[in-house]
Amino acid sequence: MNPETLIPKLGVVTKITKETPDVKTFQVVGPDGKKPFIHIPGQCAMLSIPGVGEALFSITSSPTNNDYLEFSIKKCGCVTEWLHSMEEGQQITIRGPYGNGFPVDTDFKGKDLLVIAGGIGLAPVRSVINYCRDKKRENPDAYGTIEIVYGSRSKDDLVKYQEIIDEWEQDPNVKVHLTIDREQEGWTGHVGFVPNYVKELNPDLSKTVIMCGPPVMIKFTLAGLKELGFKETQVYTTMELRMKCAIGKCGRCNIGNKYVCKDGPVFRFDQLDELPNEY
Repeated sequence: MNPETLIPKLGVVTKITKETPDVKTFQVVGPDGKKPFIHIPGQCAMLSIPGVGEALFSITSSPTNNDYLEFSIKKCGCVTEWLHSMEEGQQITIRGPYGNGFPVDTDFKGKDLLVIAGGIGLAPVRSVINYCRDKKRENPDAYGTIEIVYGSRSKDDLVKYQEIIDEWEQDPNVKVHLTIDREQEGWTGHVGFVPNYVKELNPDLSKTVIMCGPPVMIKFTLAGLKELGFKETQVYTTMELRMKCAIGKCGRCNIGNKYVCKDGPVFRFDQLDELPNEY
């Protein structure tokens, strides 16, 4: 591990966007107005507020964004509550990046991708989506098509909804399928849970799958993909929610002979099969 990742850097929150009733997106730069560091899609960073605490979050912006790092954060604890109460221009500390990231430049290269996300699970995979979109504009053969299945409890809980409508759905290389759990006034799209919707869509078996969301969604979606004929070697997920210290010292993310922070957080599902059923 690069020792520089252990040293907190000063960060300035330059923009805060309210995405849903309990999710906000934060743009962070250094005091010099530049990105604090570069990263790979799927990697994480530790954000801290002196005197309050620190917590690990996925970096939701693409490495192709040269201006800032971005984090979409759900309010669910003391650190996140403090972040949600802060104002633009305030300072935090940031260190990272941590984790292995998604294999965007190796295993995903030239492949058709199927991205499946639920709720705040869109945050870790958004970096992958935008990275592949940007790289495909530079080189049309870099990646195939990108199909996205994204669901949440309601329309109001869909993270980055405006970006999805204004950018992803307008991209000829991207196909987006949105769904919400229950019918809602004004919603004309699909209604139903993500695992069932994936089976309804019956995606092509040649696709490489990237999946992130609540554990119950992942469990039933994976089962549905297997029924359709997908192999576990085609499906990737991220387990960054298990990470705590991010450097393999606290042992909180240990599963069998693996540490999520040092060996992941991105795993193929056949790799997870080798571990105890703790995950």
